[in-house]
Amino acid sequence: MEREFTAVIEKRGQWYVAYVEEIPGVNTQGRTLAEARRNLREALRLILETNRRQQLRTQQERRDSRPRRTHGCRMRAA
Repeated sequence: MEREFTAVIEKRGQWYVAYVEEIPGVNTQGRTLAEARRNLREALRLILETNRRQQLRTQQERRDSRPRRTHGCRMRAA
C-alpha cells in the first residue's frame, strides 16, 4: 500500500530544513536539497516503522489482558 505525504523543505541559511506535515516528529535537515530529501525519507520510514511496531504491541497487550473463557462443568460440594 502506497501513501502520499506532504514534504515541506525550506532553506534556512546554509541548511535545508524538512518536515512532513501530516506526521509530527518527521523532521530533519541537510546541507543540500538532495541530502534533506534523503534524510526526510529515512526519518519518515523510521517513524512509520516505530508507529507500526507500537500499534502491534498495543494490540497484543489488549488481547493478552482480556479475560479468558473457561469451559467446564459446575460441581457441588456434598
